[in-house]
Amino acid sequence: MALRHHLASLSLLALLAGCSSQPPAQQTAEISGDCNVEQVHGALGKTASAELIEQVQQQANAKTLRVLAPGDAATMDYNPQRLNIDIDESEVIIRLTCG
Repeated sequence: MALRHHLASLSLLALLAGCSSQPPAQQTAEISGDCNVEQVHGALGKTASAELIEQVQQQANAKTLRVLAPGDAATMDYNPQRLNIDIDESEVIIRLTCG
């Protein structure tokens, strides 16, 4: 009887361990709504336009966005749902980050 109870407990623990595994990182970002720049690095070096910025924001799964030019002030708060697009003086995209 004790062996049967012990085996049932082990089976339940194995079942629960399988349920607690994390989905892959990209799926986690899609589910949580977090920004993910892995899919948008192709925008680097391109001139920022309203259409390109909107497309990059959608592809990065970002809920919010900010475009930062040289000398722009920016808050230091971290927002995992925000895409930061850094541009140079010529409005060329030089960096893409989330946060």
